[in-house]
Amino acid sequence: MLMTMIFVALLATAAVLVGAGFLHLLPRLGKIGRACGGAFCRAPALDLAVTYFLIVPPVCAVIFAGWPGLLGSVVGQIIGLQIWVFLHEFANRSARRGPRIVKTLNRIVGRWRNHLALWVTAIVVPIFWVIRVAQIFIYPALSWLVALPRYRHAEWVNVSRQKFDGLIGHDLIWCLYCDWMTGVWSLGSEMLRNVESFWCPIRFYDDKKCENCRIDFPDVAGTPGAPGWVPADSTMAEVSELLEQQYAPKGDNGWFGHPARLTVNGEPISTDSPKK
Repeated sequence: MLMTMIFVALLATAAVLVGAGFLHLLPRLGKIGRACGGAFCRAPALDLAVTYFLIVPPVCAVIFAGWPGLLGSVVGQIIGLQIWVFLHEFANRSARRGPRIVKTLNRIVGRWRNHLALWVTAIVVPIFWVIRVAQIFIYPALSWLVALPRYRHAEWVNVSRQKFDGLIGHDLIWCLYCDWMTGVWSLGSEMLRNVESFWCPIRFYDDKKCENCRIDFPDVAGTPGAPGWVPADSTMAEVSELLEQQYAPKGDNGWFGHPARLTVNGEPISTDSPKK
């Protein structure tokens, strides 16, 4: 069992380093290489990269080596990440000696607390990946069935913080994680706005919940040019009337404040669904 774990860990470490080396090499392969490198910074190619680095190693390990393989894979991925961090910071020694996020936060909360907290956030990576899978394979069915708006996923799911000057190694990899995670979460929230307003535009009885949710679900209280959900003490007739008012037989059935429903100087912005 121990030898299996070690073998899988070595394979996972190699997979991480080979993948990272490939991404570093692309911009040095001329125009085509730079174009490919840019493609891997946004969906859908970014989805493939994330799956390769985070999901493929543990899944393959479980299939071929069982639970010991899973543990070995996770250990190997962490080792591969730390080796990449060391090499990247070594290649950018001047930036390493300058101001850095990790140095500042280590001073503020303490080194071990800062690093442990970061790894705690990594536990939810599979959850974000599952959310992303749902965005790709489940939400389009809702667009087809009930005309919920389509989205250009690359406008939400992309990474660009690698372009920030001085962001290297440890800081860079965790900022890229946040970059990807925030885009996935924001796109998911946008999709949920459509789902909630379409199927149940009724405010919550709990006013505090309405207040807390209105940031992510603006239709709770309404937005300029768009009504809100009906009050919690309304009737089903009022709910039906609101749905009739907001959703025509044809067009985008987005949340009430969706850009497709808003106007500029009284003129409609657009009624066409943007292509994915």
